[in-house]
Amino acid sequence: MSIQEWFEKRKEAQIERRAKEIKGVENDAPELWTKCVHCETQLLKTDLEENMMVCPHCDYHYKISARKRIKQLLDEDSFEEMFKEIKPMDPLEFFDTESYAVRLDKAQKKTGLNDAVITGVGEICGHKIAIAVMDFEFMGGSMGSVVGEKVTRIMEKALELKVPVLAVTSSGGARMQESALSLMQMAKTSCAAGKLDEAGILYINLLTEPTFGGITASFGTLGDIIIAEQGARIGFAGRRVIEQTIRQKLPEDFQTAEYLLKCGQVDIVSKRKNLRKTLANILEMHEV
Repeated sequence: MSIQEWFEKRKEAQIERRAKEIKGVENDAPELWTKCVHCETQLLKTDLEENMMVCPHCDYHYKISARKRIKQLLDEDSFEEMFKEIKPMDPLEFFDTESYAVRLDKAQKKTGLNDAVITGVGEICGHKIAIAVMDFEFMGGSMGSVVGEKVTRIMEKALELKVPVLAVTSSGGARMQESALSLMQMAKTSCAAGKLDEAGILYINLLTEPTFGGITASFGTLGDIIIAEQGARIGFAGRRVIEQTIRQKLPEDFQTAEYLLKCGQVDIVSKRKNLRKTLANILEMHEV
């Protein structure tokens, strides 16, 4: 079997499985209800949304979009988006089961975003801040040229305005469709973070579910203060890959926010409802 045939067979299996899942949801669950993916409790969708997309029974924190994250964290009407005009290209004309150009088009229509990050300036409880928020729904929050460029530019804008930076990450890692161009973004964003440090500009990382790969290996973990949302999975390689490499069984809570807090890799683990207040306290202390 050729690689192309393997990809096509795998894609057909995925389409068939998703069709069955959708059919099952339509037949078994009322539209107003959803089942918690963690504890399987039936929840009213409105209750889940009012609770900031956190299960009221098991406290499971769902992934949320970049737009929702901005709405939850920033003061109302304070956010000014920047660098929205930067759009991805397909310089390698990459093709796997379908072309990269088609994948980009689908992701843009699905999310309403040009790429996997939103950048701009806003305020948290009156404290001005530059912010970059990643969206996992856009191709798994993968970092390509646009993500790297926008993150770098918002850091440079923070240097110009002399305001703190907040990077909210949710990503599977580098974007394979851009090959080395994607990997170069790790160095570029890391250099920008270094300039913040040299200038004495506060840089805060907020790691959310999930943050992996090239993000954790670059700007995602270079902050002066690293906050992780409760229950978020954070790491570089996946659990299975690590276990196969070292041939050891890893702890059950390995690569969770709580595990990394115990090991000293993150400074704070916070519930979603407390994040805004936590950030405001940090910003206030920094201004004193």
